[in-house]
Amino acid sequence: MASDAPVTTVLGLSAYYHDSAAAVVDGGGIVAAAQEERFSRRRHDPSFPELAVRYCLDEAGLALADLDAVAYYERSDLKFRRVLATYLGTAPRSWSSFREVMPDWLSWKRRAPDTVRERLGALFAGPVPEIRAFGHHESHAASAYLPSPYETAAVLCVDGVGEWTTTSIWHGVAGEVVPVAELSFPHSLGMLYSAFTYFCGFKVDSGEYKLMGLAPYGRPVHADLIREHLVDIKDDGSFRLDLRRFAFQYGQVMTGRGFEELFGGPRREPESPLTQREFDLAASVQAVTEEIMLKLARTARRLTRESRLCLAGGVALNCVANGKLAEAGIFDELWVQPAAGDAGGALGAALLAQRGPARARSHTRTGRDAMRASRLGPRFDDDRIQAYLDASAIPHRRLGPEELSRAVAGQLAEGKVVGWFQGRMEFGPRALGSRSILGDPRDPAMQSAMNQKIKFRESFRPFAPAVLAERA
Repeated sequence: MASDAPVTTVLGLSAYYHDSAAAVVDGGGIVAAAQEERFSRRRHDPSFPELAVRYCLDEAGLALADLDAVAYYERSDLKFRRVLATYLGTAPRSWSSFREVMPDWLSWKRRAPDTVRERLGALFAGPVPEIRAFGHHESHAASAYLPSPYETAAVLCVDGVGEWTTTSIWHGVAGEVVPVAELSFPHSLGMLYSAFTYFCGFKVDSGEYKLMGLAPYGRPVHADLIREHLVDIKDDGSFRLDLRRFAFQYGQVMTGRGFEELFGGPRREPESPLTQREFDLAASVQAVTEEIMLKLARTARRLTRESRLCLAGGVALNCVANGKLAEAGIFDELWVQPAAGDAGGALGAALLAQRGPARARSHTRTGRDAMRASRLGPRFDDDRIQAYLDASAIPHRRLGPEELSRAVAGQLAEGKVVGWFQGRMEFGPRALGSRSILGDPRDPAMQSAMNQKIKFRESFRPFAPAVLAERA
């Protein structure tokens, strides 16, 4: 394919770390996007997103041969250099971890686009289009800016790490994301938050939202200790971690003995009872995270002179910090990519790969929701739902929209819990009204009942509010 040939129809992919996903874009915009976990039923599934790819192509009515390109969300060759340099720089402490992970890196991970080509060729038994790989944070930035309703915007991406970058500021203008500033590994806000996730007994790259949900039950009594001994925060939001107290840079765990010395003992054992220490640790790192995010936002405003901000990266899933950012009034408007984590990189890469008229149209969406409220996943028509209910002998009746709303409101008022299933599935980790569990928030026992009897999870975990648009 000539380098200047138009590229309109693209399959975007993220894979091999966590939250693998696929997305398809064409000249009309975003057609489909979904995470592999929604099909495999494996939380945060990191495998090649075969099922998500099949869904996206089917939804778009495309065969592999119809694509102009395939886009991959990061540069695995550069990531391999960072992994190798980090292990060499922390030897001999890193030897055990190095020996465990390096065989995969040497055999296939460092050439992930080639692995993608092989998998696609085997799945669809035919030639594979051109594969283009983009930087991890560039993919995040594109996922935040290009689907946003803004012609121009500041873009802030914050996560654990991509190739080398952990935090980046971009300027979204004329359908392009232009790099402005960045911080590099190992100094990472995502890693700091994950270290506390690990220390409080939750799973890294999975339990961070639990830590956020735990924070309101505690007080930020350790915030000054974190600032004094773990992270040196500058006025512009840049920061440096004191690596002597961490272990993520050379091992398979996040924290070292320095954490135990600071916070009065070893990490909480997973599934053991939570104590006030964990509540206070969560509140403390949440406060520090919010402080850094606010300072970074002010710097993004100063460097880009934009009044609108787009957010992406795993830390942008911290909705409490996002709320503080919105309340602070640093920017007039804020738009957060719903699939802000690695899954959203598949969409960002697909949008970056477009060239020609399709790319030129990608930023002319002022006031338009190009993400379609993040409803980009599978849909099921009434006939298909009816057939499933009949085959499963599930009692049911069909209601019109007004009657359905009254019936659901009545059941909620009676203290019942309602499963709400409508339209296309959301893209991203949050239920946004298409696949939701509803309960009456006026009942003080509702949160605990829904957590323990339906979700089978910790009783402290929060639920999102739903309000009328005019009261939001």
